[in-house]
Amino acid sequence: MPSGEAARPRVLRLLTFSTLYPNAARPNHGVFVENRLRHLLASGEAESRVLAPVPWFPGRTPPLPPRREERHGIELRHPRFLAVPGLGLASNPFALYAAARAELRRMMREGFDFDLLDGHYLYPDGVAAAWLAREFGKPVVLTARGSDTSQLPHLPVAGRLIRAALREADALIAVSAGLRDGLVALGAAPGTVTVLRNGVDTALFRPPGDRAALRAELGFAGPVILSVGLLIERKRHHLTIEAVAALPGVRLVILGEGPERAALEALARRLGVADRVSLAGARPHDELPRWYGAADAMVLASSREGWANVLLESMACGTPALATPAWGMTEAIGAPAAGEVVAEATPEAIAAGLRRLLAPGWDRAATRAHAEAFGWEETTQGQLRLFREVLAGR
Repeated sequence: MPSGEAARPRVLRLLTFSTLYPNAARPNHGVFVENRLRHLLASGEAESRVLAPVPWFPGRTPPLPPRREERHGIELRHPRFLAVPGLGLASNPFALYAAARAELRRMMREGFDFDLLDGHYLYPDGVAAAWLAREFGKPVVLTARGSDTSQLPHLPVAGRLIRAALREADALIAVSAGLRDGLVALGAAPGTVTVLRNGVDTALFRPPGDRAALRAELGFAGPVILSVGLLIERKRHHLTIEAVAALPGVRLVILGEGPERAALEALARRLGVADRVSLAGARPHDELPRWYGAADAMVLASSREGWANVLLESMACGTPALATPAWGMTEAIGAPAAGEVVAEATPEAIAAGLRRLLAPGWDRAATRAHAEAFGWEETTQGQLRLFREVLAGR
């Protein structure tokens, strides 16, 4: 080795395990897990294969991805696990484990081996990941992301299995400080929890070159607020629609799909704002910068979030964000230039906050500058450091 040249660390071999991972059938599903992994692998200090099982039940299953596929140069395996309607919440960890164990045995017979299991979301994924790690004699690091810490532990079976997985994990990652506190409250030893927030790709999410032209292309005229997220109860889009009713001339565009669509459309009609509320459906991840950049403000009214990537994505495009109180919100919106976390999750508080964000003279460049501090490099280096520490301690 030439004098002064540091030895390059050995490349880590990972198995990334999660049911929350994009695939050919659901390209936006769990994209935050894929994004973190892609930036980790771009460091050149780690490699990974992804084991991402998909739920299946005869006659009730949406389109399934192929059992093997490749995304962004990463190999994915999608074994099926039986998700029984009405029993899935309790039975999923066991079915998930059985399917994943069989596929992992197949992968290892084909010559695959790994140093560490990188599991995402505590239930059922983290529970099954802990069992896999025990069977195959590998260390496991679990990442908690939100409702797996705030909601599911209150259920009898899920709570017992989640707490057991926390004890078995070699280390835990929380995507916000609030989530770390939640893990400790569930019994995790404080020294086992590392906070590694999600980041934002500032090259993809950036202000538009010609914002006026972009707004014209999307049909935006007058103040436009944007909300991005599944049409599910937890996202509380109904609060934002009710807030719009108190903001004459303001238009709301919601990007996402889900079971609440009909109820949200009915609410907009009942409030007399159907002409100002557009449920524009889901959009590919790489198309989102156009919508963020054209909007005047972004709203996230979720009741539970670990770390909401949409906030950083919006701010990176120069668009300020407004959120209701939840884990990670104040950490992402941590400066006046970024936007505002309102004190209460009410339509009145959201409407008042939006009036402030929509006031003339907002400094979109300052909003972008705030987001630039949240790139992926720090999170990538934190993962590498943590994974190597875990391996060194085995």
